[in-house]
Amino acid sequence: MAIRKVTVWLLIIMLLAGNTTADADVPDHGYNYSYWREAEPAPYPYINEVEIYGSGLGIGDFNDPQDVYVSGRNHIYIADTSNNRIVHLDESGKLVRVIDSFDNTGKQDTFNKPNGVFVDPGDNVYIADTQNNRVVQLTDEGKLLKVFGPPVSSIIPKEFQYFPLKVSVDKTNRLYVVAQGAFEGIMEFDIEGDFRGYIGTNKVRFSPVDLFWKRFSTKEQSSQMQLFLPVEFSNLDMDDRRFIYTVSSEANSPEPIKRINPGGEDILRREGYFDPAGDVSAIHVDAAKQTAIQNAGSSVFVDVIYDESGMYSALDSKRNRIFTYNNDGNMLYQFGGTGTTSDHFQKPTAIDMLGDRMVVLDGGTNRLVIFRPTRYGSLIREGVKQHYNGKEDQAAKSWEEVLKLNANFDIAYIGIGKALLKKDDNKQAMEYFKNGNNRKYYSQALKRYRTEYMWNNFGTVMTILFLVVAAVVAGRLYMRRKLATTAHYIDTGVIKMPLRTMVRPFSSFWELKYEHKGRIWIALGILILVVLTMILKRQYAGFIVNFNKLDELNSVDELKFIVLPFLLFCISNWSLTTLMDGEGKFKDIVIAVGYATLPLVVIFLPQVLFSNIITIDETPFYYLLDSIAYLWFGWLLFIGTMTVHQYTIGKTILTLILTVLVMAFIVFLGLLCFSLVQQMITFIEALYREIIVRL
Repeated sequence: MAIRKVTVWLLIIMLLAGNTTADADVPDHGYNYSYWREAEPAPYPYINEVEIYGSGLGIGDFNDPQDVYVSGRNHIYIADTSNNRIVHLDESGKLVRVIDSFDNTGKQDTFNKPNGVFVDPGDNVYIADTQNNRVVQLTDEGKLLKVFGPPVSSIIPKEFQYFPLKVSVDKTNRLYVVAQGAFEGIMEFDIEGDFRGYIGTNKVRFSPVDLFWKRFSTKEQSSQMQLFLPVEFSNLDMDDRRFIYTVSSEANSPEPIKRINPGGEDILRREGYFDPAGDVSAIHVDAAKQTAIQNAGSSVFVDVIYDESGMYSALDSKRNRIFTYNNDGNMLYQFGGTGTTSDHFQKPTAIDMLGDRMVVLDGGTNRLVIFRPTRYGSLIREGVKQHYNGKEDQAAKSWEEVLKLNANFDIAYIGIGKALLKKDDNKQAMEYFKNGNNRKYYSQALKRYRTEYMWNNFGTVMTILFLVVAAVVAGRLYMRRKLATTAHYIDTGVIKMPLRTMVRPFSSFWELKYEHKGRIWIALGILILVVLTMILKRQYAGFIVNFNKLDELNSVDELKFIVLPFLLFCISNWSLTTLMDGEGKFKDIVIAVGYATLPLVVIFLPQVLFSNIITIDETPFYYLLDSIAYLWFGWLLFIGTMTVHQYTIGKTILTLILTVLVMAFIVFLGLLCFSLVQQMITFIEALYREIIVRL
């Protein structure tokens, strides 16, 4: 009875124990995301250099400008949409000209809500004249060269209306147009303006529930349901290899940024901790529903630009921030945000690069802002460029300076690690890759260091290996001689029973119960060993297989995840088998379950050592040991339950299933009681405060 009382009290305490975690909030300051998806403070990479207003240029205020483009000679072109004009500035932001009309076969023609602008290497200007349903090609002075009208093709839906929003042109003068309602992808036109087809269609996303109802609904019902259509692209930019960067303004999109090759395939590299998607720690909500949660919702991109050396940036209209990534998809930095200061925006609509500087068009305040990189931003850009060009040693110097400004910048650690790897300083490289949480390169460094260590210490390693083998052989010979001089039947002692149970479970569990060779203190001792083993495994398993955040590990969690299930199983099984004619007592159940957990200790302890010397390619052996340990434990638990209660195989399986259900029911009751107690305490506190106020 004492054991049962202690068990019940431990169960109640651990049911009430626990901690809650709040959803991560996206901060409104300079930050970068760690491996753990946490926003860590970082210096600002860009700061405001100059703000340009239409009134300051003497041409009247900008009115809802929607696009900006920087030409090869660093001239700036602005699509001043609601003013129906294109504003041309030089590199310093001074006005060159305003194009608001042009001669079209002897008639003066104008724009109607131009949403996009592009300038080719020959300084020819392409304008997405949205409401006029065309793309207009002009010279730099504003003379008409060509008009690209609506596409004509049998693959275009009859009800489609052509409203071009953004335009880009490759080196062969092919036009790529993002059009409103063009769900099939980016529209491609040849040099003559003939429609050639679509490229880079987004995948259709839908709810399985909606699909189920659509399959079983009538034609009338189906016609009233929402169509399953891919999301249209919102913007595009072309790099120096004719690959097209695109963004989609879709909330919760798994791949909002893409890099499309000429074949229409997405080849964007996503080798970072998380895919390029803006704010990754934001609370995701249903885009179709209203929410009162502040700062909630995924990033929604409205523009993307290719920079240089594999870098690219995307503009998030959800929180008015700009995110920059390297060629591998690692986030380098972000800046901006919602606000009224010069470094923040109200409604940014477009971005582009002006050398190392960045221009941002803010439609909310009708201004153009030019940002210059800070020392922090310049060092990151320099490190990326040098690494992209294969100059690892020079890149490492930049990364070392970056770490002086931001010790949490993982990419800098990885960059220095690559430089050390190139110098064959494998051990030091491992430390940097570990600090940068990069298991891929850590594995490469470990493999090379392991080979190097074996060659340098071959004699010592072989001597130790020979002594271990000799000791094992000598032990086997000693045991054989000892067995030969003793009787055929050996009575296994109480201390050796746990080990014998692992290899001969049927006879051992019989002896535990009916020959009274089981001990409750041994079972609880094994349980303590399991807890300690799991703590060691979580804390000291090799970096390649250890995905725990070590500074947040709590040993109390092992009590919740090991001791609590152990107690729940024993209580549930005893309660259930009492009603199902089981012969096992509560003590027998505790002993059987405790002894069954021994394989976890026997396998996991050497596994921890093994995990520190394996590479990524060898991790399947690590996880194989995990599977063996848990299957072995499950097998012993099954046999122990069957032997203790003297059940058949079928009844044992049924009992184990029902035991799990009873465990869930007990947890539910515990949480319900805890909730009721909390409500009672809250009521008493409120009543007490009311009485105090009235007195």
